[in-house]
Amino acid sequence: MMKKHVAMLMGGFSSERPVSLSSGNACADALEAEGYRVTRVDVDRDIGRVLSELKPDVAFNGLHGPFGEDGTIQGVLEFLGIPYTHSGVLASALAMDKGLAKIIAQSVGIPVAPSRVLSRFEIGNEHPMEPPYVVKPVAEGSSFGVVIVREGQAHPPQILGSSEWAYGDRVMVERYIEGREFTCAVMGDRVLGVCEIVPVGHAFYDYDSKYVPGGSKHICPPEISRKIYQKIETISLKAHQTIGCRGVTRSDFRFDDRLPDESGLVWLEINTQPGMTPTSLVPDIAAQVGMSFGALLSWMVEDASCSR
Repeated sequence: MMKKHVAMLMGGFSSERPVSLSSGNACADALEAEGYRVTRVDVDRDIGRVLSELKPDVAFNGLHGPFGEDGTIQGVLEFLGIPYTHSGVLASALAMDKGLAKIIAQSVGIPVAPSRVLSRFEIGNEHPMEPPYVVKPVAEGSSFGVVIVREGQAHPPQILGSSEWAYGDRVMVERYIEGREFTCAVMGDRVLGVCEIVPVGHAFYDYDSKYVPGGSKHICPPEISRKIYQKIETISLKAHQTIGCRGVTRSDFRFDDRLPDESGLVWLEINTQPGMTPTSLVPDIAAQVGMSFGALLSWMVEDASCSR
């Protein structure tokens, strides 16, 4: 039986365009190897017309960042009636807004770090909280614009008030959590597993450690207690379900193992469009449970729908 015609949505016009092109091409190659007919679509503002003419069976959302992860393209696909992968309009919008996602997570008992969302112009020369803390754009991914303010630093990052800042005016100021970094993938209603991220030559898991080969080590499964492993799995599934996500998501955590029991475990965010590049985490996590890259993507295509 002929497999579905998949429109691979990739590229776009956010700051994460290069990541999306890498993810999209990797996914397109793997789906073609699985027997799907794939049309690669470099998304521009005429995407509605392009998809109306193309008439694919499924749109695989390989976009990252604003317009691709925040409910915008999902709304276009709903309007066109084209089944698509990953989360729907509302869940995508909520997860993309780090402040709103944390409010929802905290409301169901998920442990989060203390934080504030404010305009970057409000920060000025006074620390918005006692260092150490992290400043993050509210609605960006791939660690774009993330700045760590260490103890003893005299003032907030001066880039925040500069015209060179390109990541929106709303930022989250969040307590910096010392310790190890973990991530957990969820596929539908199933937790795939947990992985530890160890940056190599970088202070934290920044853009280069995410996407440059050798920039980080993925330890799957990680060397942690069974209790902490299961707690990470439980929180990841709860976040996925509470925010209303669909398809595949990935939750990120920090864990200060100097603190007793699980008190040092903090949920950071949920990614509704986790990267699918050759250096990405979800394919590595899937592999540890015996799922090939092609099988993972095939599941996502067959899971696609509207009204997500």
